Amino acid sequence: MLKPATLLCALALASPLHAACGGPFPAFVDGLKAEALSMGHSPASVEAFFRSAAPDDKVLRADRAQGVFQLPFIDFSRRLISQNRIDRGRQNARQWAAVFDRVERDYGVSRGVLLAFWAFETDYGSFQGDFNTLNALATLAHDCRRPEIFRPQIFAALKLYEAGDFDPVRTTGAWAGEIGMVQMLPRDILENGVDGDGDGHVTLKTSAPDALMSGGKMLQHLGWRPGEPWLQEVVMPRGFDWSLTGLDTQRTAAEWAALGVTARGGDFLRRDLPASILMPQGHRGPAFLAYPNFRVYFDWNQSFTYVLTAAYFATRLEGAPVYDARDPEPGLDGPGMKRLQEKLQARGHDVGRIDGILGAGTRAAVRAEQARLGLPVDGWPTRALLDGL
Repeated sequence: MLKPATLLCALALASPLHAACGGPFPAFVDGLKAEALSMGHSPASVEAFFRSAAPDDKVLRADRAQGVFQLPFIDFSRRLISQNRIDRGRQNARQWAAVFDRVERDYGVSRGVLLAFWAFETDYGSFQGDFNTLNALATLAHDCRRPEIFRPQIFAALKLYEAGDFDPVRTTGAWAGEIGMVQMLPRDILENGVDGDGDGHVTLKTSAPDALMSGGKMLQHLGWRPGEPWLQEVVMPRGFDWSLTGLDTQRTAAEWAALGVTARGGDFLRRDLPASILMPQGHRGPAFLAYPNFRVYFDWNQSFTYVLTAAYFATRLEGAPVYDARDPEPGLDGPGMKRLQEKLQARGHDVGRIDGILGAGTRAAVRAEQARLGLPVDGWPTRALLDGL
């Protein structure tokens, strides 16, 4: 998963060196070395760090094969959330209760939130990825699709190496360069790494206190609001104006209540907070109220489906019931989504890459065309919409 530092790097002003990519890989590594030396790193450190760097074709294959994000929310969440994961999450909550208490005290992040990330990213640390991290970062920086994202991560890893917290030969992680139990990029570790167990190092692969404290600090850094909720399931009234749903519209929970929205199984967690109504599979599917903290999730991962599933799982780990799936209208399969994106693009909508994934641009375009065609404006692409186009 691409994490916060990914977004920060993408926004950074790029020098010609930052934009360099492609060409023979040895020459590319020479460019990295030259840039590292220009930053003031010692020649001995630079040479030792880059000595083993090599391209990894498996990284590029993984980068181009993220088909799981084409699944709709109900299928995706059922695949990721099992009773075993819930039971293990609650067991970890008990085992590391003192650490979670510190996270909540110091950073204001509820334990369910970190437990959900810990579960989804590495299955509570049991599988953290076996890609060589330096090679993964170098391969993605060499690839000319997103060099401005991954090249700065290499120099962050170099700083970690000089601090004794990164081994260019032995450090492994996810295909996109994330490391440890909650999968943080090197720059995230530099900025938000916490020595939670007091051994003098930030070791996210083997130390749960380090990983959980670092994850909590990173969420605080991204704007997590202490003591506030992030997501709550709701029940929608008949005849609701579906164009009011989606992240672009906010009302306080009290205002939503005045429009007939009710909290499922109880009262709203906070009536005074602004919130959005999310219906990931349209007006006939499950519905959620997303409070301000929910938006922080997008700085951890940009997939709406992943974010909503992680946020929902966090509520489950803290006692929320299984959501009511209701009876959503069937969506489009992968090829159908690509055809829809092509048609939306032909009508002038910016849907980004034609990838079959219901991203933010595609969802906005869907809503616009639903309004034009007189369909329920809920952002859920259906056969009726495709036929209408």
